[in-house]
Amino acid sequence: MSADSENLERAIISAIRNGVEDQDVAVAFSGGLDSGLVAAIAKDYARSVTLYTSGKEQSYDVVMAHEMSERLGLPWLHIPITEDNIEARLREMITITRTSSPLTLSFELPLFFVCRTVHEKYILGGQGADELFYGYSKYVGLPDDELIRMRKSDMGKLITSTIPHETMVADHFGKKILYPYMDPIVTMQVNAMDVKDLKAADADSRKMLLRQVAKDLGYPFIAEKRKKAAQYGSGTMDLVREVAKSKGMTYAEWVDSIYREIFD
Repeated sequence: MSADSENLERAIISAIRNGVEDQDVAVAFSGGLDSGLVAAIAKDYARSVTLYTSGKEQSYDVVMAHEMSERLGLPWLHIPITEDNIEARLREMITITRTSSPLTLSFELPLFFVCRTVHEKYILGGQGADELFYGYSKYVGLPDDELIRMRKSDMGKLITSTIPHETMVADHFGKKILYPYMDPIVTMQVNAMDVKDLKAADADSRKMLLRQVAKDLGYPFIAEKRKKAAQYGSGTMDLVREVAKSKGMTYAEWVDSIYREIFD
């Protein structure tokens, strides 16, 4: 184990333990590396851990999450997103957050379903890992200066847009979302590293340091996981496009019509 991965492992464990110890917690679970590692560590410290995956029936996330839940030995619940319920939830989320961005709404729908469903107060998420560990495919092959600039911009969007949006949703339902990868002890540890030790040489080597932590903790099956973006892995993007098409609109036009109907 390298010093970097050992220090990172301690930081992530500390962040999760401080948030979940002796609590009943939910995990917004995609079955990928980020949420998988969070769930695996949380089960050692929380009073109970339940995994929740929202998505279209037989979507990539749902299939992968069910499989990983069995390997982790943790209870799992699928929260279906369907053509019958997606419009009502989309309207509800727009009303709560006043968000008008079609991309943000599609990306955030799976977590909205989780916040709306779970009985646990605390919800663990894997947000921040892609930014912190240079996990996005768009980062691969960039020169160091451009990579650092783009990652800084993405981290800024996460802090100023994504997390405030999610916090509004969580507050509305009386929940609290925990972001262990955004914990100061984790971000300080990662930011002290050289970008050359974090960036991926190719698509298959993204987030290798985080994968090494999963391996070192005895979870090679988590380290091997690949994940799609939430709106695609959950199938929500396909669903919103299908519903919009049935109304004779593009998805963006449909979102705009709902927003104007609510607030104009």
